[in-house]
Parts: sequence; C-alpha cells; structure tokens
Amino acid sequence: MDFMSLVYQLIDLRSFSNLWYWIALAFTWSRASHWILGVPWDMVQRARRIGGQAELDFQMMLRANLNRIGYISSVAGTAAVAIAAALLTTLAMLGFGYGVEFCQALFLIVFPMALVGLMSLRMARWIDASGIEGAALHRALNWHRIRVQAIGLISIFITAMWGMLQNLNISVLH
Repeated sequence: MDFMSLVYQLIDLRSFSNLWYWIALAFTWSRASHWILGVPWDMVQRARRIGGQAELDFQMMLRANLNRIGYISSVAGTAAVAIAAALLTTLAMLGFGYGVEFCQALFLIVFPMALVGLMSLRMARWIDASGIEGAALHRALNWHRIRVQAIGLISIFITAMWGMLQNLNISVLH
C-alpha cells in the first residue's frame, strides 16, 4: 500500500464506510447528551448531590446560558431558522434526491441535531418563563437529557441501518 492510497482512504468521501464518520457521529451525540442547555451534566449532578456553592455555580451558569439562548433567538431566530431550513433542504435533496452519500451522512447528523436545538430552545424558554429552581429544575433538565439521548439513540440506529444499506449496495455493484 503506497502513501497516496492511504491518504485517499483517510479522506474517503464515502462516509458510511469511513471510520472517521462514525467517530464524528459518536462524538456529536456524546457531546449533545453531556452539555444540556450549555451546562455540563456533571455540574448538574454535583449541584443536585452537594448543593451549596455547587448549586450556586450551576444556577449562575444556567442563567447565563438561558440569557444567551434567549438573546440569540430573539435577535437572529428567524434568520437562523431560514438558514437551517435551507441547509437541511439542500442536504436532503443532494443526498437522497441525487444520491450524494456525503450529503446523506451530513443530513443524518444535522437533522436530529436541529431537532435537539429546537427542543433545547423550547426548554430554555419554559425554564425562563416558569422560574423553576432546585429539585424541579434538576428533574426538568434530567428529562430533557433523556429526550436528547432518545433522539440520539434513534438517530444512531437509523444512520447505522442506512449506512449498512449503502455499503451493501455499493459492495454489490462493484
């Protein structure tokens, strides 16, 4: 095996047969389930378990992120939705309409993450409006995390099934 064939294998755009794609998919969902509304999950657990200063630190970080999410959605929400919709439509059309595997792979990561983003925005607005604190807030964030993990699980399953189908189709044709 020469150097150039090794390089081509590393940057292969056939995403579903590329190890880097699966590493990126796992990293994306691991990160999404660890950072809930911009707060690391270990900080939520520490605040629930220890209280005191850990709870105050958690509350301050969550408040800062809720304010940031609220500001961004009020200032650039419409433009962000329009750009995201255009990007998702483009990826879906190129991927599934024209058969571009790289776009299929990106869509299968970006679309569920867009759902998580919308869900997080809704949760941030609900927390802001309801003013919940303490144990009720911890429970709400725990349920939000479980929903994020459920979307991730379903997404990984669908991506794996679609990827296997693509790899079987390509290996049969070549």
